[in-house]
Amino acid sequence: MTGDLFGTPETDSGETSRTARAPLADRMRPKTLDDVVGQDEVVGPGTMLRQAVESGQLPSMIFWGPPGSGKTTIARILAGVTGSRFVAFSAVLSGVKEIRQIVEAARAHRARGGGRTILFVDEIHRFNKSQQDSFLPHVEAGVITLVGATTENPSFEVNAALLSRCRVLTLRPIDEASLRKVAEKALADPTDGLGADRWKLEDEAWAQLTGSADGDARRVLNTLEVVAGLRLREEDGARVVTAADVREALQTKSLVYDKSGEEHYNVISAFIKSLRGSDPDAALYYLARMVEAGEDAVFIARRMVVLASEDIGNADLRALPLAVATMQAVHMIGMPEARINLAQCATYLATAPKSNASYMGLEAAVAEVRDTGALPVPLAVRNAPTRLMKELGYHQGYRYDHDSPGRHAAQQFLPDELADRQFYEPTGEGHEEAIRKRLEWLRSRKKSRPDE
Repeated sequence: MTGDLFGTPETDSGETSRTARAPLADRMRPKTLDDVVGQDEVVGPGTMLRQAVESGQLPSMIFWGPPGSGKTTIARILAGVTGSRFVAFSAVLSGVKEIRQIVEAARAHRARGGGRTILFVDEIHRFNKSQQDSFLPHVEAGVITLVGATTENPSFEVNAALLSRCRVLTLRPIDEASLRKVAEKALADPTDGLGADRWKLEDEAWAQLTGSADGDARRVLNTLEVVAGLRLREEDGARVVTAADVREALQTKSLVYDKSGEEHYNVISAFIKSLRGSDPDAALYYLARMVEAGEDAVFIARRMVVLASEDIGNADLRALPLAVATMQAVHMIGMPEARINLAQCATYLATAPKSNASYMGLEAAVAEVRDTGALPVPLAVRNAPTRLMKELGYHQGYRYDHDSPGRHAAQQFLPDELADRQFYEPTGEGHEEAIRKRLEWLRSRKKSRPDE
């Protein structure tokens, strides 16, 4: 519960209602910073957050971390320990109109001597730039202390003006040892937890419970709550939980993967780097991560088409056709069968010889164009469709390559200022070794100008 926009007693206190009917994860929410586990770098003794609380100078801040890492919980604790009024809402459900109402209420609350209002904005990355800008004057004036929560990288999702006025605190996925402490506390607590019964989790059950949570304490407690509703065998008066019981409660494990968020970019980045680094095993692993999470198969195929030219290029002339064929196959077949096509392409690209010479040559040419501008094209290689152009010397001196020895006239195509500039430097990898040798011959003929 978050109360209404103007602060009912439960929002002012910074505590949620802990009734017997509330979910276990809500009932077991930590009440103090000392109760928070797995985030010592953020809430531990001597941290910036602790010092800010002790000094009473709590800055606006953004908590960046995965689901279940404690963002909302820590924000509520801060409101409680600083005696602040706590107002929370989700960026998914609210907009600028609600922000104005909250700010007016905060201003009135301060005028009555009520002190600070902490505005907790869940999923702040969902706000667009103009919505985020609406916080700025009120944060600067001290009307509200903004605490935002996001699962996405604030550098990408929060505009620079707001980001510069907030401290970013990074929360990590909770490690398995800390997740076990969370579960043990819930199993032992007779009031808010499941301590009214005796529990015995087998070692495999603990491993299944904490290992399946992806660092999410809420998921651990939700799973335990489902387990508590199962018909479990009893042994010496204790309810025995097996790994199979935990799996039944989990049904299917949901992978941490937001197709529009940072994890999307993390995994596709690791996939491409694995292909570039010639590691087919890692490539298949990250491909499996994306396939299992429901990533767009066409997106994966398109990225492999790019890699085929960027990182393999002419070292293996079959790479690009295979990547394009894979993209076409994905279009025609669709998932789940198209994952087989993706796997074939990924393993081929990973094991193919590598060269980025074509790409680097283009980058060098682009840098030259930006540096020297549009230099004049040599007259000999200009087209001359009109008499005036012919009179001006367009096309004069051009030699038809097929009439020259080796079908190569060794003429100059680059502007005079760049006559001897070389952009493409093939490697000795794969087919590019043959290209390199031929290019050496072509360039040597060009230097000698045999037909001049």
